[in-house]
Amino acid sequence: MKVYTRRGDDGTTGLLFGGRVDKDDARTDAYGTTDEAISALGVARSHLHDAPRWHDAVLQVQRELFVVGAQLATRADHWDRLQDEVSRVTEAMIERLEGRIDALTAEQPLPQEFVVPGQRPAGAAIDLGRTVARRAERAVVAMDRNGLLPEDAVLRYLNRLSDYLFVLARAVEGGEYTRTRAESSSP
Repeated sequence: MKVYTRRGDDGTTGLLFGGRVDKDDARTDAYGTTDEAISALGVARSHLHDAPRWHDAVLQVQRELFVVGAQLATRADHWDRLQDEVSRVTEAMIERLEGRIDALTAEQPLPQEFVVPGQRPAGAAIDLGRTVARRAERAVVAMDRNGLLPEDAVLRYLNRLSDYLFVLARAVEGGEYTRTRAESSSP
């Protein structure tokens, strides 16, 4: 089987369940950016093999982002073919993400000042994934404004996701930021 099909040589790409759109279509930008977030988080996960809790947390997000991408790569008139939590974002996914945010912030208080990413490779890669997720969210807003988003669960999921990735990066860094800050301000 060949990887290339040549069908995209005209500047279009195929959608899940049929149809073609321009490669610079708002929906292509949204699911392409979601794919970038999955890859950035893969870099983070590659640094977490010795930390199974965090490795699994990142892997869970990557899998959820495949659900987001599938929904975004489907024309709205085919959304009836999507399966909850396989190719369609659900309210339960958003609620679970909120629960994970609450649990992590209870464990690891958030810093009270801006965080400069880079304390640890995994945390920095999660922060990169967070910024890419924010870009995906902006692309989904553009889809919505172009009438391509009949429901907003995907948008709400991405909004919560960037918050989750922020607190996850802080947790992965394990308070390293707070200790470094305290050390640098001592005489």
